[in-house]
Amino acid sequence: MGIYLSTPKTEKFSEDGENDRLRYGLSSMQGWRATMEDAHAAYTDLDDSTSFFGVYDGHGGKVVAKFCAKFLHQQVLRSKEYADGDIGTSLQKAFLRMDDMMRGQRGWRELSVLGDKINKFTGMIEGLIWSPKGTDGGDQVDDWAFEEGPHADFAGPTSGSTACVAVIRNNQLFVANAGDSRCVISRKGQAYNLSRDHKPELEIEKERILKAGGFIHAGRVNGSLNLARAIGDMEFKQNKFLPAEKQIVTANPDINTVDLCEEDEFMVLACDGIWDCMSSQQLVDFIHEQLRSETKLSVVCERVLDRCLAPSTAGGEGCDNMTMILVQFKKPAQSSAPPEEQQSSANEKAEEAHEPKADSSES
Repeated sequence: MGIYLSTPKTEKFSEDGENDRLRYGLSSMQGWRATMEDAHAAYTDLDDSTSFFGVYDGHGGKVVAKFCAKFLHQQVLRSKEYADGDIGTSLQKAFLRMDDMMRGQRGWRELSVLGDKINKFTGMIEGLIWSPKGTDGGDQVDDWAFEEGPHADFAGPTSGSTACVAVIRNNQLFVANAGDSRCVISRKGQAYNLSRDHKPELEIEKERILKAGGFIHAGRVNGSLNLARAIGDMEFKQNKFLPAEKQIVTANPDINTVDLCEEDEFMVLACDGIWDCMSSQQLVDFIHEQLRSETKLSVVCERVLDRCLAPSTAGGEGCDNMTMILVQFKKPAQSSAPPEEQQSSANEKAEEAHEPKADSSES
């Protein structure tokens, strides 16, 4: 049977939402893959002035992606740094916290509940037996209490997930990324990458991998993982003498902050199932074309997924799970800086994050 189906599953989960500052549409599709391992999160009102969007592309299973979709935004929202207005640090800590939370009895139980039916049942039973009295294990994120139980020594999942998250507060956009999902903004029709794909061949990634005792073979970490950063994948995070951000594979995200201006039209968060088929600029151009005649953003996302879906599994590209979130800014963000100064500052920051590779891909 392999990893591909004989015919693709083209049914889509789609959703739309809005508030007074922005509107979004999203869509996800299993496609040719035997299982659906993507997850996502979309909250227009994380609080009164903040929106949160995230895509999580699982590998080796779906549970880490689903765990992130359930808990990562909660960790951001409940952190002291977030309350103090330090969004970047709250995002960084939330990414690293995911690995900690997935260890031990509690981590095993939460992952089991998010897994297949057998594990889900076992996890619920163990929750009744071992979870601390007075908690249901659902929303007690900050009180992630140690639990006794048969899986108290659980080292964490061997499967993993990328995470690409965008937080919009007032006129600022914060992007946190670990892995090869990507965030792109359209400014006057020009695509700017606000995240960097963390591939093992990148010099900064390669240096960390080798220093931590790993190696790269055929473009893969230890000949296995084709990502240099991810949440989960605990087998690559076993060096007890190194902090989390210096392990062979790390969940430590790149953080990029951009001041939004009136020339910013929309942003896209998507997993590599999209980017394998379209370059950032190709996708931005396609979306602009669709928005001329389509106002429902989830429909635009669905059309992107259909365009990327391969006719067969012969080529590999267009055969992955696909998830995309399209966020359209409703009105210009205000800034105390003069417009030309704000534009210059935002352009510099966006260009700093722009992928160095040529903007061309087949599709």
